[in-house]
Amino acid sequence: MAKTKIVLIIMDGLGDKPAEILGRKTPLEAARTPNLDLLAERGVCGLMLPVYHTAIPTSEEGHLSLFGYSTEKYPIRRGYFTAMGAGIKVKKGDVCLRGNFATVDKKMNVIDRRAGRIAKTQPLIRAINGMVIDGVKFLVKYAGGHRVGIVMRGKGLSSNISDGDPHYGKLQKGLRKIVPLDGTKKAKFSADVLNKFLSKSHLILKNHLFNKKRESKGLLSANYILVRGASSYVKLPSFKKRYGFSVCCIAGKVLYQQIGRALGMKLIKVRGADGSPKTNLKGKFIALKRSLKKYDFVFLHIKATDSLAEDGNCVGKKKFIEKVDKYMNFLLELENTLIIVTADHSTCCKLRRHCTEPIPILIYGIGKDKVSCFSEKACRKGKLGKFSQLKLMSKVVNFYKKLKTKKL
Repeated sequence: MAKTKIVLIIMDGLGDKPAEILGRKTPLEAARTPNLDLLAERGVCGLMLPVYHTAIPTSEEGHLSLFGYSTEKYPIRRGYFTAMGAGIKVKKGDVCLRGNFATVDKKMNVIDRRAGRIAKTQPLIRAINGMVIDGVKFLVKYAGGHRVGIVMRGKGLSSNISDGDPHYGKLQKGLRKIVPLDGTKKAKFSADVLNKFLSKSHLILKNHLFNKKRESKGLLSANYILVRGASSYVKLPSFKKRYGFSVCCIAGKVLYQQIGRALGMKLIKVRGADGSPKTNLKGKFIALKRSLKKYDFVFLHIKATDSLAEDGNCVGKKKFIEKVDKYMNFLLELENTLIIVTADHSTCCKLRRHCTEPIPILIYGIGKDKVSCFSEKACRKGKLGKFSQLKLMSKVVNFYKKLKTKKL
């Protein structure tokens, strides 16, 4: 008899707010999703409340919470995952940061947080990598697109410092200085030296020939680095040890691969899976199906629902949801399999950022409720009700035990 399996599909930033262009519907509500609707109709639905500690939820908080890891107990943030994914070997005492190449004007107002989603930044990285300020060495490495991983290495450092990205923190519009988040000398020193690095980097970047050439072509200058997610190294207990499931991760973006790796998941590589709207969805779902033969728990991450919303493209988000749905038909044929479809957080197209809206969730394979389609509005009436992300894995484990007992 086939062993009971679990599939967790995360459609990043899936939830949203209604949009006028979609007839006052959300992208999920407006999308034609026959397979998701069938899974919802034959399963149970609800809404998850996101876990977050700043103004808006972050991807790392969302994923760690989904897997049952409290980000208060394990204060590991975006910087660590980005630095690790960029190939920097993090040491004890290091402070890691996620950085965005961005565009600021002469008054230091942020014009574009991603410098027009610049992709090739290696010449700029070489110009600032290895800088030493007040005894602290700054290691900077490419982390994909406009992103960089940054590690501060030296004595007397603390990760208890604020974000510099105005998109986070208090969501203010102007450029933010880094400030200590406690009264320690280490936090003050770390904030001061990072501010010096950012100022010095800005002078180098804005005068760099690479940016001068971009400006001559009418392109945005990648003249500043917005940092966030300061993090020290934190050891996470493995997912398998915690829950007893053999587990794999299928993801196109480095962050989600590194979250999986940090939890001891086996990474499954798929050619053409890059997290973009053109990602190899077919290949990812084929990999999911194959992985079920070997692993008890398969985690599949899909990114573009989030990035399209961050670009304000609600029509594109709707169409991408429909595209994903087309590859889900085989899920209804799986036996002895618990299938969960949800997100790490909601992302609002109108606001062009992550938002605090409750997250739609469906669980197929163990009973049903009266919900007949998958949308934020429909999930309000689901049997699962509203619950914190941190409680998802306890529910999944309980459902798994019931499904396994039922099968026996």
